[in-house]
Amino acid sequence: MQAQIAEVTAQAAAALGLRVGPVHAELRIDADGPWMVEMAGRSIGGYCSQTLRFDLDRSLEELILRQAAGLDLGPLNPTSQANGVMMIPIPKAGFLRHVSGLAAARAVPGIDEIIISAPLHNPIVPLPEGASYLGFIFARGPDPAFVEGARAAHARACTLTSRTVCLSPRARPGSRADGLVRRWR
Repeated sequence: MQAQIAEVTAQAAAALGLRVGPVHAELRIDADGPWMVEMAGRSIGGYCSQTLRFDLDRSLEELILRQAAGLDLGPLNPTSQANGVMMIPIPKAGFLRHVSGLAAARAVPGIDEIIISAPLHNPIVPLPEGASYLGFIFARGPDPAFVEGARAAHARACTLTSRTVCLSPRARPGSRADGLVRRWR
């Protein structure tokens, strides 16, 4: 599968004329194999670049800057461990009230870190209408199959509580909803 992913990515980069510098590619994999979702001549952004480590524990950003400055990159061998990140999807629209199960999720072998980036008590909207994720699960292990445990951590342990709050001018005076209406006016 890795060879198919590399081939689809190389074909897309060639079609766009991308030959030097970073390439950000997002693919989906289904029964027919990998297919391109998005590609751009840029680095991976935000928290996700933390998953990529190279010889001497160099970061992706260091390699990009060295290439842009014309400096020697040295060996580009990835570290011997597999790394992965899962963007935690927002399951339904509402206000994020609580996230539970983080300790259990962090206890799953191979999980390095879990970051909940969506702020509590704020509206959340799932993709494609929304523009963000609930957070990120980072995993590291001896091979890609081991790193897939990140999915298990999300499925078994992380639960969020969201609730849609309707702001109605007909709220009963003095009720919690009335307080929300007054604050939002």
